[in-house]
Amino acid sequence: MSGIEEKLREIQEQAAEEIRRADGMDRLNEIRVSVLGKKGSLTSVLKSMKDVAAEDRPKVGKWVNDARAGIEQLMEETRMRIEEESMNLRLRSETVDVTLPARTPRRGHRHPNTIALEEVERIFIGMGYEVLEGPEIEYDEYNFTKLNIPANHPAKDEQDTFYITDEILLRTQTSPVQARIMEQGKLPIRMIAPGRVFRSDEVDATHSPSFHQIEGLVIDKGITLADLKGTLDVFARELFGPDTKTKFRPHHFPFTEPSAEMDVSCFKCGGKGCRFCKGEGWIEILGCGMVHPHVLEMCGLDPNEYGGFAFGVGLERIALLKYEIDDMRLLYDNDIRFLNQF
Repeated sequence: MSGIEEKLREIQEQAAEEIRRADGMDRLNEIRVSVLGKKGSLTSVLKSMKDVAAEDRPKVGKWVNDARAGIEQLMEETRMRIEEESMNLRLRSETVDVTLPARTPRRGHRHPNTIALEEVERIFIGMGYEVLEGPEIEYDEYNFTKLNIPANHPAKDEQDTFYITDEILLRTQTSPVQARIMEQGKLPIRMIAPGRVFRSDEVDATHSPSFHQIEGLVIDKGITLADLKGTLDVFARELFGPDTKTKFRPHHFPFTEPSAEMDVSCFKCGGKGCRFCKGEGWIEILGCGMVHPHVLEMCGLDPNEYGGFAFGVGLERIALLKYEIDDMRLLYDNDIRFLNQF
């Protein structure tokens, strides 16, 4: 019995000495394993209890538990001391000067498309127009049929349109919004419909399979071509400058008759001819025309009582022109160096 007690005292004294000399957590863990681990010195004493007489085992077990508790307490106190010393060292070496100015967070920039769209919306809202939206996944009936585009029209070719089923597609224009609004029969109508559209185009400097259009519609009694020209004259001057002139060239669109394409005088050279307008003095900007009577009929309106005009302009085209951007792909590259300019 006295031999076991002496052995436990030696283990406890040796462990205490090593713990007091420990200079870090790694060394403290090594001591824990060598004394309290499966093959540790204290554990070996427990394993030898099978040789102790049955009546003496409770007393020996108490000695072992007391020794373990004393060692564990000393290890915990040493662990707290080491951690405190380590923290104090870090505080001395990693001081932060709270008087230094904070890092300025990066501020985002509005996208050129967003800037151009907000400007167009401001102009037309100022003329009494509503801004309306519609679904990007559309029925063939609204995207084509109700816009006077028959089944055999080239615009319905699958090379130009993304079809989901025979009757459902990704809209190729925002004109379906106009058809949906006319169907409601709430007259008069003065609206623009901005939104994303989709066409099966190869990506290059001037084309993308996904882009944005802004289409406008006016329906009322007594609307004439003069109203169309006057409206677009005001729009062009507000957007490109007060000296901007407009020119209308005959064209063909299935949903308008008569139809025209509108050019604006070059706002860089004033119409004299420069690199920006390719020496012509004019820049093509949009398509327009008087709403076709058949379109009015298919949308439930009487063409003998009501008339109107429609127009459509590419949002990206406005952004490219206003900011003299040569490549449409720059609008979608998400390069912060490009966006920082706006």
